[in-house]
Amino acid sequence: MKLQEELKKYLIDNGASDVGFAKINDSDTGLGYAVSVVVRLSAAIVDEITDEPTHTYFNHYRSVNALIDQLLLKAGLFLQCRGYRYITVAASQSINKDGWNYKGRYSHKEAARLAGLGSIGKNSMFIHKDFGCSVRLGTLFTDCVFETPEKTMTCVCGECRRCVEACPAGAISGKSWEPGVKREEMFDPEKCSNFMKQNFKHIGRGAVCGICMKVCPKRS
Repeated sequence: MKLQEELKKYLIDNGASDVGFAKINDSDTGLGYAVSVVVRLSAAIVDEITDEPTHTYFNHYRSVNALIDQLLLKAGLFLQCRGYRYITVAASQSINKDGWNYKGRYSHKEAARLAGLGSIGKNSMFIHKDFGCSVRLGTLFTDCVFETPEKTMTCVCGECRRCVEACPAGAISGKSWEPGVKREEMFDPEKCSNFMKQNFKHIGRGAVCGICMKVCPKRS
């Protein structure tokens, strides 16, 4: 079994729902390949979201993030003991050295897209090819050379505007994603964050929502 196949099996055996591999040319890590880890959210828990998130969803969201971070560490140690270097990018962590910009060290969505695992929706969420947008992501960078896909998926939203109409913050513009489109053209993270803090503080300090995910017809 190739190391790449062995690593994927190892991660799935430890709780990942899917794993992909990408060649990355624009990270600040100095490491040219990425492992994208996907964990599927509970459909039953997401189904309970109505016009606000639930306490159960908030706990689930944090638990899945913690699992992803553990999977990234396990993947890194797996590679390190075979002589490779690695850098993990946490499932949910903002890097705000230039002010509050709602961005992490590298886009998990972009890594997963380049790994051939899915596309990006109008709600600015990653839409997995099998599980839809009810997933969480994590990314590991490494100098281990992987086989990577030649083609990536395009936006699958079409004319659908359910997320646009359902977003209580009015944060989703309705613009479809395509290469070169910036997140800010599709989605206003500050509007989203401010609305959550003002209206959902009784649920996880206003740190989660999930309504656009709940209404997405691509959700599994």
